[in-house]
Amino acid sequence: MQAEMSITALIFEASFVVQLVMLLLLAFSVAGWMMIFQRRKIIQSASQHATAFEDRFWSGVDLARLYQEIGARAQNANGMEKLFYAGFKEFARLRGNPALDQQQVLEASYRAMRVVHSREVDRLENNLSLLATIGSISPYVGLFGTVWGIMNAFIGLGAVQQATLAMVAPGIAEALIATAMGLFAAIPAVIAYNRFAHRVEKVDNQYLNFMDELLAILQRQGSTPPKAAGNAA
Repeated sequence: MQAEMSITALIFEASFVVQLVMLLLLAFSVAGWMMIFQRRKIIQSASQHATAFEDRFWSGVDLARLYQEIGARAQNANGMEKLFYAGFKEFARLRGNPALDQQQVLEASYRAMRVVHSREVDRLENNLSLLATIGSISPYVGLFGTVWGIMNAFIGLGAVQQATLAMVAPGIAEALIATAMGLFAAIPAVIAYNRFAHRVEKVDNQYLNFMDELLAILQRQGSTPPKAAGNAA
């Protein structure tokens, strides 16, 4: 009998509890890989859009014009575009208020960007905690299946007069399959979580640096075209 057929037979002939553990680990693995592909696409897209927008921002484009372009498609704006739009909008809206000095206007603009920043980072980190949970608990779930399978194998030995390796081997083998499945679910989840957490941190730093740079530009220039201010209102 081929190895694949032997493993398949062990899975189907395993005890109910061990089969339940294997099914749970299979669900963990499928869910983990789905989240890996989903998070990879979202985080990679956010990083690429942030780099592209920074290139456009530092190309010398007029800020009022850039603000109007983003406002025309605000629903489809990406993370860094949303930061710029929120900050510039608040700056343009409050700049003409005689009751506020420049520092207060800049602080209000920064607060508006911080709100958007928090939402964008939360969006990038969504489901990462679940990925970490899969990576941390899957080995223990697999270990439970292993302990249960080995326990049943030794209980079965107590009912016979003479124990042989052939009698105990299937029970131990099915138990070890549970451990292997636990590791199969956990290892990709842990690797992906660590990688995604690092990439989210890099994008987060891009956002924070951009916010500081935009605030410095607004502070130095201290001017917004009237039509931009009107649109912001």
